[in-house]
Amino acid sequence: MKEFLGIGGYTREPEGYLSWQHILFVGSLLCLMIALAIWLGLRNRNRDIHTRNKVLILTAILMDAIEIAKIAIMCYRSDDPSTWQNHLPLFLCSIQLITIPLAAFAKGRVKEAALDFVFVFGLLGAVLGTVGAGQNYNAYPVLSLDNVASGLTHCISGFASLYIVLSGQASMKKRNIPITYGILCVFCMAAYVSNILLDTNYMFLVRGDGTPYDILYNLMGGSPVLYPIGVVVLFLVYIAAFYGVFFLIRRKRTAKASEAA
Repeated sequence: MKEFLGIGGYTREPEGYLSWQHILFVGSLLCLMIALAIWLGLRNRNRDIHTRNKVLILTAILMDAIEIAKIAIMCYRSDDPSTWQNHLPLFLCSIQLITIPLAAFAKGRVKEAALDFVFVFGLLGAVLGTVGAGQNYNAYPVLSLDNVASGLTHCISGFASLYIVLSGQASMKKRNIPITYGILCVFCMAAYVSNILLDTNYMFLVRGDGTPYDILYNLMGGSPVLYPIGVVVLFLVYIAAFYGVFFLIRRKRTAKASEAA
């Protein structure tokens, strides 16, 4: 357990990004994520809102509990009192630590907007935080606290996204689009300020660190101005594209239903 938790440092060499161990581990997590989302989403689709919401409540509690336990252990095993500065919930995927509980416990438009936000970003976070997490799998063994906890929380986020749409809880109303943009922009601003004050790399606004963001970083020549602007623009473009594809699919399905009637 000390080796798994990294207490005293890991003695095993990291298997490496895109090693068979990495692919097998994240592939298993993603398959489990999809299977559970399909099973629970379709099972609860026609049930009352309280029954559908119970799954989100358990999802929110489990995700936050894993993340809090991971941060506590990381701080305990480190001799550096400033370790906590690198584990603030200011990554793109960390936003779900707040929005999933909002989707589960809030009411009215806040709940509606949170459900949409989780739907839009949950699956993206699951893929980027497992398949795309080169910085983690090059630094730590696959079966370690750092990678297992990260893999679980990212896949829980992806599960929530799929479950929300499969259980019929994604409203995707146009009036919620500004709220989605607003949530993201607030977190980007907080991450940017933290990066300046704490010398961190939240939301990967400073550099790519072995993730797909390195592509943009290289295209921008590592510019400290253009690169973070480019990251934020990509987020905003992704939101617009996601809503656009969703509306297109919904319009086509409505047209087919009308023709069949």
